Amino acid sequence: MKLDLILSPVKKNLSSFEEKLKESLNSDSPLISEVAYHLLGQKGKRLRPALVFLSFGLCEDSRHDSKADSRAMNVALAIELIHNATLLHDDVIDQSQFRRGRVSVNHKWSNLVSVLMGDFLLANAFKLLVRTKSPPLLSSISKATEQVSIGEMNQVQERHNYELDEETYLQIIAEKTASLFAASCESGAVAAEADQKSQKQLRDYGQNLGMAFQITDDLLDWIGETEKTGKGLGTDLKEGKITLPLIHTLKEADGPSRREILGLMENDFTQKDFNQILSLIKGNGGVEYSHQRAKNFGEKALSQLSDLRDSEYKQALEKLAGFVIKRDK
Repeated sequence: MKLDLILSPVKKNLSSFEEKLKESLNSDSPLISEVAYHLLGQKGKRLRPALVFLSFGLCEDSRHDSKADSRAMNVALAIELIHNATLLHDDVIDQSQFRRGRVSVNHKWSNLVSVLMGDFLLANAFKLLVRTKSPPLLSSISKATEQVSIGEMNQVQERHNYELDEETYLQIIAEKTASLFAASCESGAVAAEADQKSQKQLRDYGQNLGMAFQITDDLLDWIGETEKTGKGLGTDLKEGKITLPLIHTLKEADGPSRREILGLMENDFTQKDFNQILSLIKGNGGVEYSHQRAKNFGEKALSQLSDLRDSEYKQALEKLAGFVIKRDK
């Protein structure tokens, strides 16, 4: 099922979100306005704000509360700005030339502009959070932002570490990706003033969904289609990022296969080298294993929804668990 169909219960929320996102990026600085316009053209899936709205809708009672609606919108905007700020900084670290199929900000302008624009987005995000006047929301999202930074730092530290184990890899993606998914779902519940149990269930749903999402994302770097993913295959490997398909293969492969893979990666590998590494990964079950681990986390996410009240919002969250695993971009 296509993502826009899954997110149909919050279609109006997301439409309003896009308008308010443009407003939040307004600035007297011509350069900021120019970069903001470029960023808006790089529109992503909007999964994180969608998770805020779906969790909010699931927990909101029958009464219409404009203050609660405003809280949910400000949280959704803040989380998307934080997410995009991390992408801007990532592109500088990775020296990326493209983002979502378009030229990256650091490549179109400079690393300096990309870093400063990321700072501008972070400042705006916390300005929006202050408007919620909700200490729990500020606490949840500031903690998640800290975790994202820690995860990114740990990933940098582990670059080119071919001894990286699965447990450490999972901890890195739990921090750098899943933490913001978890905060998105928890924040929707907090904005709706849901009980503590529902907040925790939705947070745990988001955490597991984020794990499934990142494992799938890492897998697509090996077997995805460039036209759909917007980046060439093997990009992560070229940047020294060691992900689950390779981790599992290096652990399970026999001596000759392991030495062959490490030998191919010693220098700047060619497309032919990458194809050979991928063949060895497939042959040693790295692709199949990663698919299964993503599926396992998706099932864990679903289990957190089991005793929450049924609604179109819950059904959308259930479908999202399947979408993040089966997606091809």
